[in-house]
Amino acid sequence: MKIRDIIKLIEKGGWTLARQKGSHRQYKHPVKKGLVTIAGHPGDDLGPGTLKSILSQAQLKGGEER
Repeated sequence: MKIRDIIKLIEKGGWTLARQKGSHRQYKHPVKKGLVTIAGHPGDDLGPGTLKSILSQAQLKGGEER
């Protein structure tokens, strides 16, 4: 899965970009606690462990990606 795809997924879930420094983006949610950090450029592929970590931070299930 590309980084641009996971960004679309979490933005669809209500997360908004809070801040960015270089290729690291941090998203916040109006209701859910914590931040979701996504590192890398939009065209880069995410490793399976990184994808699982982002979905966990965003409190999303793996099945919601499609």
